[in-house]
Amino acid sequence: MRPTYLEVNLTQLKQNLENIRAKVAPAKVLVVLKANAYGHGVDGVAPFIAPFADYIGVAIVEEGIHLRNMGIATPILVMGGTLLEQLPDFFEYDLTLAASSLDLLTAAEQLAASTRKRLKTHLKIDTGMERIGVREYEATTLIQKSLACSHLEIEGIFTHFANSEIMSLRGGHLLFPPKQSPTNLEVASGLSPLATTSSTLQLERFQEVLSIYEKLNAPHPPIRHTANSGATLSLPESYYDMVRPGVLFYGVYPSRDIERTIDVKPALTWKSKVVYSKITQPGRGVSYGSLWQAEAPTRIVTIPCGYADGYFRRMTNQARVVINGKSYPQVGRICMDQFMVDVGEDDVKVGDEVTLLGNGITAEDFADWVGTNEYEVMTNISARVPRVFVERGAVQ
Repeated sequence: MRPTYLEVNLTQLKQNLENIRAKVAPAKVLVVLKANAYGHGVDGVAPFIAPFADYIGVAIVEEGIHLRNMGIATPILVMGGTLLEQLPDFFEYDLTLAASSLDLLTAAEQLAASTRKRLKTHLKIDTGMERIGVREYEATTLIQKSLACSHLEIEGIFTHFANSEIMSLRGGHLLFPPKQSPTNLEVASGLSPLATTSSTLQLERFQEVLSIYEKLNAPHPPIRHTANSGATLSLPESYYDMVRPGVLFYGVYPSRDIERTIDVKPALTWKSKVVYSKITQPGRGVSYGSLWQAEAPTRIVTIPCGYADGYFRRMTNQARVVINGKSYPQVGRICMDQFMVDVGEDDVKVGDEVTLLGNGITAEDFADWVGTNEYEVMTNISARVPRVFVERGAVQ
């Protein structure tokens, strides 16, 4: 196996799920497995975690098809936007549709009638995200139409919070004072002070939508869900019948300022090995562009990992790694397939293990070095990096 690989602790993932479930009970838990299980490797995570999940969430229909082809039988909600021509796949692979428009709902009903197959459907309401979904003030027509759909199983209704990880949720107040424009780092990480829609306001709008069922003297769908990771931590009123932890399930908190009301730990460790070790003399530039050079003779070691693996080029001369229990700086421009580390006078040898992520180096550290968020850090780890799945200390 390649010396650069990810070690995914399945036991920790299960513990994270159990801790989340204990917090939100009796609500169900939808585990989000989109984007290759947030970079952890869906082929190893899904078969292990599916028996413990009430529902699985993916972003695109192809992700749902992949899970079904793996033999996953757990209900799967495709949460993202869907084109009309993709609807047959939902019937063929028993996927749950997020009906984000009246046209999509109507087309699904017509197809269900023609095929004589029922399709599980969740109505998507836009309460402030402005991404997909019918806005709350236009939801009456969607709900009326859904009640008339005799060939669809309208199983759920949901919305998505825009700012749950950056708001002080209990009061719905912004964590940042208003100003003219956010910094680039704030935009990249999602910490924009221009956020104006609080989660509590979105929750109020969603509750108004649910009141439409009472006005129509009709029962609302049995599964109501709004809570993503941030709301799962800090807004119990949003739990309803099911919560949707994404990054939280993988042991990473959605922001540093949010209350850590659930104990979760990262399940991912990114490892490699030293493939070259040499003494570099003063004045010798290291890597492309000669952006770094030693001031005295120093040992430089080479790690077989680069930006093609998701080790961001933007971290050049900022990142750190752990070798033999000690932290060292990355130096010189990060290459496509390799990068260099200054270990000073320490006797670091070829074959010594290197930790890139884990062992004290967090996804938050990566995010700081890159100027992004933890989500992008994990989901950008390339598919060419092998995933090794460990349960109770044993490789699966």
